Amino acid sequence: MKRAGTSIILQNHRNQVLLFLRDNKPEIPYPNMWDVPGGHVEKGETPEETIVREMMEEIETDVSTCRRHAIYDFPDRIEYLYFMEFEADAETIPLHEGQYLRWFTEEEIPWDDLAFGFDLVLRDFFAGRQRWDNDSALHS
Repeated sequence: MKRAGTSIILQNHRNQVLLFLRDNKPEIPYPNMWDVPGGHVEKGETPEETIVREMMEEIETDVSTCRRHAIYDFPDRIEYLYFMEFEADAETIPLHEGQYLRWFTEEEIPWDDLAFGFDLVLRDFFAGRQRWDNDSALHS
């Protein structure tokens, strides 16, 4: 069985999404690349519990009102994608993983420097597409 991950698209009123620059450590996957906030589902945890826990740990933000947007069946994982409208100055958000946060419009996103296949996810998001690639993932 594939591992499960969660991620969240946080979007402000200017139609920008919040991304973070991963640490520049050669021992981690995708060092120094842009990423969507999220994390791994732990044993006994639902994806909803995971995204709430991860966002409190990583950016001290309560996302308990977020909604599930899509599920992606990637070769290495099932990714549960959430969405929430969010307003904050990126410089004022505490960041406990990664180098820094930044808001991006669709045109500003560094498409060639996105980690973990999130280029597909963000292109779908901006195109208004929701993806449910694996029916069995909907029931897990």
